[in-house]
Amino acid sequence: MQTSCQIVLPARLASSRLQEKLLRKAGGRTILHHTYEAASRSSFGTNIVVAVDDPRLAEEVDSFGGQWIMTSQSCVSGTDRLAEVAEALPNIDVFINVQADEPEIDPASIDLVAHTLLDNPCADIATAGTPIRNKQQLEDPACVKILMSEREGRGRAVYFSRAAVPFVREGVQDTDFEIEPPIFWHHIGLYAYRREFLQWFASQPPSRFEQLEKLEQLRAIEAGKRIVVAAVDSATPGIDTLDDFQRFERKLMG
Repeated sequence: MQTSCQIVLPARLASSRLQEKLLRKAGGRTILHHTYEAASRSSFGTNIVVAVDDPRLAEEVDSFGGQWIMTSQSCVSGTDRLAEVAEALPNIDVFINVQADEPEIDPASIDLVAHTLLDNPCADIATAGTPIRNKQQLEDPACVKILMSEREGRGRAVYFSRAAVPFVREGVQDTDFEIEPPIFWHHIGLYAYRREFLQWFASQPPSRFEQLEKLEQLRAIEAGKRIVVAAVDSATPGIDTLDDFQRFERKLMG
């Protein structure tokens, strides 16, 4: 039987660094609309829903002909919001989480992450990573790093951290960023989840390392869940700050 897949854009109106960023317009369209259109260009793009937490976001989705599901404002994370969507869509097997503030998301990356989960039946989650090629990015806590195992074939996540991992005892050299396969990996917040995992996640309290690092995927790692990582060429920039938004505006203007 064919596995059913659903793209979900978790959309929260409140945002700490750029107020109501999803409703900001660039090139005549909101950030949410741009992201929805980018996601629709993936091979799973005919099946998209926006998980909103405010009527204003629902109105925006209606304005461009999209589908939405109202979720609670109490959701702690995007994964919790997807778990609510899973409850509302009982016939879907796999949920693809596309961040609603990434208008430049590559549709090919969405496809790759989804197929990585579908091709690994023992995995609970698939996500994406790209090589880190400089020390500044490695040491930036906003750049989440992935440690991956080579034991079962490169691509199974062992840990996620804001720290510069793996720690190189002799000191990181410029040549370390040129090694193949790469030593250092940047985690990209694009996920595919199995329904059963989302049901499990919603029933669990935040884990110890999740609370320390403020990384929800560590709840799965600490519980022994399998996360496989699809390698992509680069990370597409999201909209977190006013500078990010203005850069995106300039890009649209050519």
